[in-house]
Amino acid sequence: MAAPSVLLVDDDDDIRTIGVISLEQVGGLETRVASSGRDGVASALAERPDVILLDVMMPDVDGLGTLELLRADPATATIPVIFMTAKAQKSDVATYLDAGAIGVITKPFDPMSLADDVRALLAQVAST
Repeated sequence: MAAPSVLLVDDDDDIRTIGVISLEQVGGLETRVASSGRDGVASALAERPDVILLDVMMPDVDGLGTLELLRADPATATIPVIFMTAKAQKSDVATYLDAGAIGVITKPFDPMSLADDVRALLAQVAST
């Protein structure tokens, strides 16, 4: 089975760089990046990734707004979304899950385990 393809949407250049190294070189996942919510939606439409890692706090359209745009389009509505955020209080996580995310990865994330964390969340969804 092929490795899942990941779209990493984050406005921080360093997070995108570390994320790509972590996901591709450490984890063996095919990875694309976008630097804003709107670019992420466009990339999701063009690339049809297996999963989207989505930053919560971004200018223009934040993560929740981006998720709403993804869910509104039938072409991207079923792509699993995992939020990546430093804002991970219990109530925040509940909000993200209620909005339709399959999970939350807390920043700063562990670059050595990020791909495994993504795979584990996808496996949980696949088993339900």
